[in-house]
Amino acid sequence: MTNEPSTAARRDRSVTSPVMERAGWDEVDVRAVDTVRLLAADAVQKVGNGHPGTAMSLAPLAYLLFQNVMRHDPNDDQWLGRDRFVLSCGHSSLTLYIQLYLAGYGLELPDLEAYRTWGSATPGHPEHRHTRGVEITTGPLGQGMASAVGMAMAARRERGLLDPDAEAGTSPFDHHVYVIASDGDMMEGVTAEAASLAAHQELGNLTVFYDSNHISIEDDTDIAFSEDVPARYAAYGWHVQTVDWTVTGDYVEDVDALLTAIRAARDETGRPSLITLRTLIGWPAPTRQNTGKAHGSALGEDEIAATKKLLGFDPDAHFAVEDDVLARTREASDRGREARAAWDDRYTDWRTANPRRAALLDRLQDQRLPDDWTDALPHFPADAKGMATRAASGEVLSALAPVLPELWGGSADLAGSNNTTMAGESSFVPASRQTKGWKGGPYGRTLHFGIREHAMGAILNGIALQSLTRPYGGTFLTFSDYMRPAVRRAALMQLPAIYVWTHDSIGLGEDGPTHQPVEHLAALRAVPGLDVVRPADANETTACWRAILEHRDRPAGLILSRQNLPVLDRDGGACAPAREAARGGYVLTDTAKQGDLDVILVATGSEVHLALDARDLLAADGLGVRVVSMPCREWFAAQPQDYQDQVLPPSVCARVSVEAAVGQGWRDVVGDAGRIVALEHYGASADYERLYTEFGITPQAIAAAAHDSIHDTRQQPLRPGGRRQTSAPTEGRTGDRR
Repeated sequence: MTNEPSTAARRDRSVTSPVMERAGWDEVDVRAVDTVRLLAADAVQKVGNGHPGTAMSLAPLAYLLFQNVMRHDPNDDQWLGRDRFVLSCGHSSLTLYIQLYLAGYGLELPDLEAYRTWGSATPGHPEHRHTRGVEITTGPLGQGMASAVGMAMAARRERGLLDPDAEAGTSPFDHHVYVIASDGDMMEGVTAEAASLAAHQELGNLTVFYDSNHISIEDDTDIAFSEDVPARYAAYGWHVQTVDWTVTGDYVEDVDALLTAIRAARDETGRPSLITLRTLIGWPAPTRQNTGKAHGSALGEDEIAATKKLLGFDPDAHFAVEDDVLARTREASDRGREARAAWDDRYTDWRTANPRRAALLDRLQDQRLPDDWTDALPHFPADAKGMATRAASGEVLSALAPVLPELWGGSADLAGSNNTTMAGESSFVPASRQTKGWKGGPYGRTLHFGIREHAMGAILNGIALQSLTRPYGGTFLTFSDYMRPAVRRAALMQLPAIYVWTHDSIGLGEDGPTHQPVEHLAALRAVPGLDVVRPADANETTACWRAILEHRDRPAGLILSRQNLPVLDRDGGACAPAREAARGGYVLTDTAKQGDLDVILVATGSEVHLALDARDLLAADGLGVRVVSMPCREWFAAQPQDYQDQVLPPSVCARVSVEAAVGQGWRDVVGDAGRIVALEHYGASADYERLYTEFGITPQAIAAAAHDSIHDTRQQPLRPGGRRQTSAPTEGRTGDRR
């Protein structure tokens, strides 16, 4: 740290001075902003890779937000009353890291010097739970901005739960969400979906800054992007403003104009706000500004030295921060304490006036479920005709509505198919947006995402990041593909988002192969940290919902059937209690006497009842058969090894897995001697009974596979990787009809 007084520093006359009177900035603030630019350049240069240009040109905006605009407390980055900041263009992570350092969130100069290196607090993209002050993991462009819509929605829902009658702007739960987005964010489709919904929801607590610098990795964005973004957002229904720092022909950072726009956005309470900020990326680097090279690569020592000379810094000094600059920026901690103290007064008054709601808040902050909440869970009597697990899930949600006010959600225009609507609950929608079929208000509970699966996934992440409520969102399993980037980020951030994915297999029938998931279960199981849960009947569905809600450190996908499935007899002892589903895999039935177990059938979801029918066929042949229901591979793998060995004794090598999807991953369960009854091709359009028969996923096929597996256990050596019992497409699916 240098002790050179900032007043001795002089910018080159060619570098225009900012307009900053209304912002109240002085020379120290200008020096601080220039320090931000050079720290970004030095950090990227030191590691040899990264994105310096955006952090340089956005230095005034980021500084203005953290030093003048946002309500935040560097002493407590989890303060409930704080504004939220989302850097959607996460590649420009230094835009955030440097402000966290300057404001006093715990980062120091060595952390900036360790940028993008092993074990550092400053990874290439901001990571939630890794760096103090980072609200969200933003990597893939668009995801951060779309998730910010979820944050804004959650803030409104939380206010409705805790302080619905307070006048606007007076509740301790009122706060604002600020987003910095790039040209790349605006190109991504997920932001278009989320922005459309944000306008429909009239989210006046959301302000997005669009850094319109017209540069991406491929240089000038005119090669691929020429739309009028402000006009598009105005058409959505956003409040739109533009601040152009190039409008005079010179580059003038008009901080006052930017601050005026921010204040206007704060005053606009009925619409989300977009502030388009026209910048020059990499300014004022003499030869790299406004080029693609400033976007995604180090500027080079000579260019950085020249930039330092222009700004009045020692060209040979690296990571230079003057004492008066740091003293000025660390005043943010004092302002944070003052803001927190003022907020605490209002918060204390609220707690005194609302003891029951305060008790609810305490429970939500502690992430505790209420006592005896499980008493509300439904139990379903045995029924051979059965019910679809999607229908059972809907009954679970309706039963939980009165006891878990934090649980809320909806679907991507598939409420009737996904069964995601809690009975009697109103819609989360501005009063003016109610329809004949859906009544509600701004504090309602049923979410309507529209046909926006991409945005739904990201919005669920934003809601989960608010921490107080528990969101779920539904669509067909095959459309989980649209959600995958958001699902992956939820797993990465360990967010307890819940995905209700119905129509789980070829069992959806007549809609045909475009809607029938085949590879999706395997693809989802490949996501580390995601629980993929496929219950076998109504009571397993109840047990799985309970287990999912009791986990707070991961997302879960609940995979549910369209077709009816038999409700198994749990009370009469024919099948094990459904509560065992929480272990991920358990012995459902066992016909074998002690030591006479010949084969194990392992099935999930819709195929468990087929395995039970196959058991009867095998038992008639005098074989000892165990049927294992394995609704969640991830939960089962987390069980103690002793328990896993009890369910799947290592000595029993004859095994068959049954799942109407690709068999990838099941070899780990059945071993070299096992058989995998699977679907290694796409489906067809027909009723589900016909499809299961045509594709060989039947009790008879399972029994035959069991005999083959038993036979193979007697063969030495076994074929490495075993043999797979697979179905083949029929002419009904693949025949040439020209």
